[in-house]
Amino acid sequence: MRAVQVSRFDGPEAVGLVEVPEAEGRPDQVVIEVEMAGVSFPDLLLTRGEYQVRPALPFVPGAEVAGVVRIAPEGSVLSPGDRVAAFPGLGAFAEVVVADPVAVFPLPGAMSFEVGACLPMNYLTAHFALALRGRLQAGETVLVHGAAGGVGTAAIQMAKALGARVIGVASSEKKAEVARAAGADEVVGVEGFKEAAKELTGGRGVDVVVDPVGGDRFADSLRSLAVGGRLLVIGFTAGEIPTVKVNRLLLNNVEVVGVWWGAYWLRDPSYLARQWSELMALLPTGHIDPPIGGIFPLEQAADALNEIASRRATGKILLRTR
Repeated sequence: MRAVQVSRFDGPEAVGLVEVPEAEGRPDQVVIEVEMAGVSFPDLLLTRGEYQVRPALPFVPGAEVAGVVRIAPEGSVLSPGDRVAAFPGLGAFAEVVVADPVAVFPLPGAMSFEVGACLPMNYLTAHFALALRGRLQAGETVLVHGAAGGVGTAAIQMAKALGARVIGVASSEKKAEVARAAGADEVVGVEGFKEAAKELTGGRGVDVVVDPVGGDRFADSLRSLAVGGRLLVIGFTAGEIPTVKVNRLLLNNVEVVGVWWGAYWLRDPSYLARQWSELMALLPTGHIDPPIGGIFPLEQAADALNEIASRRATGKILLRTR
């Protein structure tokens, strides 16, 4: 089968299309014929050897897919021919991938493979961040950094589906348009976002900040919180991992909350099915509609990764495998 392989930890330039034997799962795994694979920031970090997990070289990156079940374990609720989304963790940039049944999710009949491939990482992360870690309540206000990116647009739509008001933070007018189209009620620039958030909330501040960016905006994110607010740390696309002076938490009764979806569900795999069910129940709100920033053929995987590396990417970037 055709697959994208990382041969050395040199970033997207080390990624190449190769022929490898078809993935064969264990009897307790699901074999999926991949139609679409999602491309995400952790995939970029993996090509550099900078992610929390560092696979042995060479390896096939890619954490999420949508496709068709070829083989399902005996006694599974899945059957050959089922349309599914899945989170295999690795190996998604290929024509065939294997995944554990707990991380394979049925797609509604009307949902495209393109939309299905957008959901496992970004939308389940956003759901975990806001509903569980952030304890978001309807009527609260959420500030979303990186509001035009894959995680950002997912967080906007998830917050709206949960009944919140959303203020997006974007670095350009083009990205602001993407955030508005994703559902943000207001969008402000990176420069002066703290003052803008205070003004938009009548001086009160926001209840939740979603931060997949990190870097030098972290301190002002803390200052943007209302009393009892929560800052959700999801990632560090800016590259710099910020520090926090805990007296700020004490004085303002605010929280900094770590969000690592994968670490949570690995301890409780049954959580994934509950999450997927809750996500599907939110579809009728009309807010869950992933913006797709680009679809690349498998042989252009390096270009897809460079869209993320250069921060040109908006919405979700996908690879078409067939």
